[in-house]
Amino acid sequence: MSDKKMTSSRRHHLKSLMLQIAQGLLEAEAAETEKEKEKYMDENCPTLSLPGSMQEMLDLCKKLHQQIDLVDEQRYDMESKVAKSNKEIDELKIKVQDLKGKFKKPALKKVRMSADAMLQALLGSKHKVSMDLRANLKQVKKETKEEEKESVGDWRKNIEDKAGMGGRKKMFESEA
Repeated sequence: MSDKKMTSSRRHHLKSLMLQIAQGLLEAEAAETEKEKEKYMDENCPTLSLPGSMQEMLDLCKKLHQQIDLVDEQRYDMESKVAKSNKEIDELKIKVQDLKGKFKKPALKKVRMSADAMLQALLGSKHKVSMDLRANLKQVKKETKEEEKESVGDWRKNIEDKAGMGGRKKMFESEA
């Protein structure tokens, strides 16, 4: 028993220390992202100086609209690239699953349904003809053997015919 288990108070103390360290890391990361955001805004968005005349104001608006259009085009391009990448990722995941060959088959429930009900469910209101499967089966007529009935007629004649070789002579001749 060299591996003694930790007491619950010790475990709780270590857990609280880990949470404090993680909280500090998250705060530092948030401050860093905020600094990066300000740096990006300073580089790409200079301070706005409002002109005094109406013509200069119109020129500034046109310039801002052109920049908005460029940013919108870039955003659209990025969205389409992300959507395409996500689609490729999904397709590759499916291929990996296919290569593994392990599929979870869902447990199917037994459903008692007649052929009419099944066609009604599949075809909807289009299905009006009822299917009587037994009506479509072939009818097979049994053939009666007339030869047997004729040979059964007179028992004395049968005995006389089979008399040679102990009754076996006639059997060999009828089979051959």
